[in-house]
Amino acid sequence: MTNTGFINLNKPAGFTSHDCVAKMRRLLKTKKIGHGGTLDPSATGVLPIAVGKATRLLQFLPEPKAYRARIRLGVTTTTDDLEGEIISSQTVQDLKLENIKTYLNKLTGTIEQVPPMYSAIKQEGKKLYELARKGKQVDVPSRIVTINELKIIEFTYQDFPELEIEINCSPGTYIRAIARDLGSMLGVGGTLANLIRIESSGMKLSDSLTFIEIEQQLEAETFNLIPPSQALNHLDTISLNNQDALHWCQGQKITIKLEQFESKQSLSAPEMYLKVIDEHENFLGITQLINQAEDLLIKPKIVCANLEQ
Repeated sequence: MTNTGFINLNKPAGFTSHDCVAKMRRLLKTKKIGHGGTLDPSATGVLPIAVGKATRLLQFLPEPKAYRARIRLGVTTTTDDLEGEIISSQTVQDLKLENIKTYLNKLTGTIEQVPPMYSAIKQEGKKLYELARKGKQVDVPSRIVTINELKIIEFTYQDFPELEIEINCSPGTYIRAIARDLGSMLGVGGTLANLIRIESSGMKLSDSLTFIEIEQQLEAETFNLIPPSQALNHLDTISLNNQDALHWCQGQKITIKLEQFESKQSLSAPEMYLKVIDEHENFLGITQLINQAEDLLIKPKIVCANLEQ
């Protein structure tokens, strides 16, 4: 097993993201481990884990995320999920699915969202949940998020109506806030009853590994990290000859011709990053593309020479 790469971890309930990193450090016997995209302790599903030099590459993984959430209507809580104290609870009758669809449409697209008071966002140097636990009331600033799709999976009546939806969204979106806002729009209140992340950083739940599976593979010596080049497959690639690769790895800027670059339609982007490989298709790192008239300049951003050798 190489000592650099990624893990598609299926996070269990009851673990914080930090707990997961700590456990992976013990299992792999290495300290240099990080995670991408924090999950609440009660949530399960995809938690991308980076090992070794791959921790520097987390920021370049694909951004979109997807969740499967169950929203309980008629209930509001302090944390906007079932982990908090119940603020209000009411019987909900004659709630029509068509009415729910109307409000889900209003929550789709680029919207302004107020994060839950119990969140890790910092204000005045303190995390919001720390202020909330002390009983301090603060105005939580809204943020702009993009919700690409809210797809209804199931709608059931139990003690309270529950709506299961699939959500495709941008980073920074709070699913608990969607549950809260939908309940508020319907006039009955709402809270998040269950959350599974089914996709993050290009990794899917169907391909994820539990801690037990990782331990079994480690014992059988069949465990392998996801190579950085595979995890970064969404990025355009530039291949350098041996001499240019050496100079680039030493921190030098390299000029390449326009015809060497495939995705010419993207050259207007203010910042564009490429995956760099050598003649033998070994992953070298991430480079920034600078457009200069007829020539293109690539400037080293993160050098991970010999990462996969």
